[in-house]
Amino acid sequence: MSKPNKSDYLKETVKHFEITRHNVTAMVDAMDDMAFSARDLARAARIYNMMLADKKCSVILTMAGSLFSAGLKKIVVDMIRNNMVDAIVSTGAIIVDQDFFEGLGFKHYKGTPYGIDDNILRDLHIDRIYDTFIDEDELRVCDDTTKKIADSLEPRPYSSREFIEEMGRYLAKHGKNKDSVVLAAYEKRVPIFVPAFSDCSAGFGMLEHQWNNPDKHMSMDSAKDFLELTKVKIEARDTGIFMIGGGVPKNFTQDTVVAADILGKECPMHKYAVQVTVADVRDGALSSSTLKEASSWGKVETTHEQMVYSEATLAMPLIAGYGYHKGAWKSRKAKCYSDFLNKELVKAC
Repeated sequence: MSKPNKSDYLKETVKHFEITRHNVTAMVDAMDDMAFSARDLARAARIYNMMLADKKCSVILTMAGSLFSAGLKKIVVDMIRNNMVDAIVSTGAIIVDQDFFEGLGFKHYKGTPYGIDDNILRDLHIDRIYDTFIDEDELRVCDDTTKKIADSLEPRPYSSREFIEEMGRYLAKHGKNKDSVVLAAYEKRVPIFVPAFSDCSAGFGMLEHQWNNPDKHMSMDSAKDFLELTKVKIEARDTGIFMIGGGVPKNFTQDTVVAADILGKECPMHKYAVQVTVADVRDGALSSSTLKEASSWGKVETTHEQMVYSEATLAMPLIAGYGYHKGAWKSRKAKCYSDFLNKELVKAC
C-alpha cells in the first residue's frame, strides 16, 4: 500500500454559509410556535433584530469556539459590511488562525473524525479540528506574517485592537481573499478585540518577534484592551450583545458595565443580550452562566435576554439571517468606533 500524501486529505474545501442567499425569516417565525430550543431561538432572533432596529443601540458580537473554520466566516463579513455589528470581541484562533489565515489565501478542508489516524495527519503536517483539516505548513506562514507585522511596528505596548487593525491594513495591500472579517472590519472601522491574543498563531509570531528583539519590541497590553472596550461602552451607552459561545470574550464584554462604574461613569447595563452555547450551567463554567445570573452582577438587563442551547453552526445562520432579511439594519449608520478609539489614543498622547 502506497504511503498517503497530503493531497489525499486536503481535497474539498469548507464553504461559508451566506445569509444574503437564504431567507430564513419564515422558518424562524414558524419556530416561535414550537417549543424548547426552537422557541428560544426564535425569541433570540427577534431580540437581535430589536438591537438592529434600536437606533441608539450599539451591537457587540462576541465569539468563542472554532467558528470560521466551520463555515461561519461569511456571516460575520456580511454583518460588518451591512452595519449589523459595531464591535467584535473574539478568541485569537477565530480571528488569526481562521480568518486572517484565509485572508492570506489559504483554506480549511472537509475532514472526518472517523476512521482517521491522527499520527498520519501529524506526519503529513495536517491539523484536525473535529471534521476539518488545516495545512500546518500554511499556518506557519500565518505565524510568520504576524511576526512580519510585529517587526514593522514601533516598539511599544499595543491593544489587540490596534494590532488587528494593522493586520487589516496588511490584508488591504497583500490579501488574496477579500471575504475576511479582519479586512472588512478595517474597511468599515469596526474594532476587533482579542483579550487572550497570544493564544493563537499571532502568539507564535510575537514570541519570535520578542525573542529576536529582547530589549526593544512591541508588546500586547490586555488592560489597554479592557480600557478601550470600556470606552466604547461609555460612548455607546445603550448596547446589545450577540454572543456565540462563552469564555473570555463573553465575560470581557459583560464586565465593561462594571468597569465603567469603577471609573466613575454612569453607564447602563447591556440592554439586550443573546447567547448561543452548548455549555451546561451545572458544570459551573463561565461559558454556561445564564444572562439572568449576569444581571445579579449588574451587567445585563433581564427584559430582553435569551439563552439558546444549540451548537453555533445551527443557530448562528438562523439568528443572523433573520436579522439580515428583516432589514432593520438598512436604517443603521456605521458607528466607526475604530476611528473614535484612534482619536482617544491621540488625545491620551
